[in-house]
Amino acid sequence: MLPVTLCGSLSRLASPLGRSMHEAGYRALGLSFAYVPFEVEDLAGAIVGMRALGIRGFGVSHPFKQEVMPLLDEIEGVARRIGAVNTIVNDGKGRLVGHNTDWVGAVRALEESRPLTGATVLLLGAGGAARAIAFGLRERAARTTIANRDLGKAEALAAETGATAAPFDETARAADYDVVINATTLGQSDGSVASPVPADSLRAGQLVMDIVYKPVHTLLVKAAARCGASVVHGGRMLLHQAAAQFELYTGRPAPLAVMDEALRRSIGEL
Repeated sequence: MLPVTLCGSLSRLASPLGRSMHEAGYRALGLSFAYVPFEVEDLAGAIVGMRALGIRGFGVSHPFKQEVMPLLDEIEGVARRIGAVNTIVNDGKGRLVGHNTDWVGAVRALEESRPLTGATVLLLGAGGAARAIAFGLRERAARTTIANRDLGKAEALAAETGATAAPFDETARAADYDVVINATTLGQSDGSVASPVPADSLRAGQLVMDIVYKPVHTLLVKAAARCGASVVHGGRMLLHQAAAQFELYTGRPAPLAVMDEALRRSIGEL
């Protein structure tokens, strides 16, 4: 039997989504890898265990994305600027490097539909997800406006990312932008199901992404599709951030179609 390379995730509450995508990818490429989600209380102890056991990679979920950073040996540049790590890679010698694939997932999902360089983007929210996306948009030289209910938070994030800040009612002018991204929890099934953008503020020809994936077909996604906009649902960002992790762990291109099928089965709505 071939030795198994272990990867996994560190979170307070384990999710089956990451495991289903990674395991499907390993099987498709015939890789001797296994993925185990760990529910963690002692983060520092988990990192010591990663070094001692030679675990190849860990995905990191909230609330550990900032807390884990001082426990690592190196932080990749964009992850350092974002101030959050969602992926740890062990180089095989016990040296642990932190990455952020959240921004990669968002950018790749959007770029399936159009280039971002020079695009005008309205980004809703200024929390952790919005922060990662804002830095990703900066990497692609998009012209971004960040709208948030707390204008001060929008201004702070805009100052770090070279964006412009606006109050949340900028959503009424969403049609003025090439790309509209909801990075808030508005529309999520366990919270407010209201759309963050008025339906009559969307237009044909623009690109609309909602990072919410429960439900996948949010009111925003439905409204954008009805008016003829291109739509990116939250599952695509989830898929692409997992694919970026897969590539860091294995050094192989991720089998996207197989991983997407596994994600669809896990969510049951796509």
